[in-house]
Amino acid sequence: MAKNTVWHDDDWLLLMQKYLQKPIGVKPLYSRPMVELSLELHIAPQVLQSKMQQIARLDTPRIERIWNTYSQNPRRLARAVRLWREMKGFGFADNFYDGVEVQETFEKDFRSLPENPLYTPVMLILILDLFFRLTPATMVAETPEVQELARLLKLKPTDVTLVLNVFQRCDPYLNRDNQITSELMAPCKQVWQRYGTIATEQLAAYAEELKEYYKS
Repeated sequence: MAKNTVWHDDDWLLLMQKYLQKPIGVKPLYSRPMVELSLELHIAPQVLQSKMQQIARLDTPRIERIWNTYSQNPRRLARAVRLWREMKGFGFADNFYDGVEVQETFEKDFRSLPENPLYTPVMLILILDLFFRLTPATMVAETPEVQELARLLKLKPTDVTLVLNVFQRCDPYLNRDNQITSELMAPCKQVWQRYGTIATEQLAAYAEELKEYYKS
């Protein structure tokens, strides 16, 4: 999560617009609207969800005023958000993040890999979760779990099995030959180092949260 996160009053407008999107309410942590706003504001989804819960509770007089002004007037809110983005386009927002330390790991996880733009680190994380649910013999395109994840990620089953094959080379217990030519070896190793040694239950729970991004 970002350290020294700076929150500005205008950020409430963008967050409330997401909150009011149907179904109205606090959005799942890694839903696409939440992730997209996180990337735009350089604020981790955990912070945004906490702020969104404040909206749900109308925690402060400031939130109440914004709610009373915009909750029944989505067009007025859309105009306010559009003005904010226009000001950002003129460069006024550059000062918003001065001195803010941004956690780049989160942002990079949702960006395409330079080694192969078909994938993102988040996709690799989800495929790693599947890796621990299968045996090497079932890491094939015909396996229903492989096909299901491929549909979710909008990939071909063979794209998923390609990554599963690379992860087999990362797993020290399988003792596979590491001498394969794949541009995905380096990013898969990085994901393995981050998540390959944690409890499978913890990885599974995280993967379920991340899947919300692809369901939106």
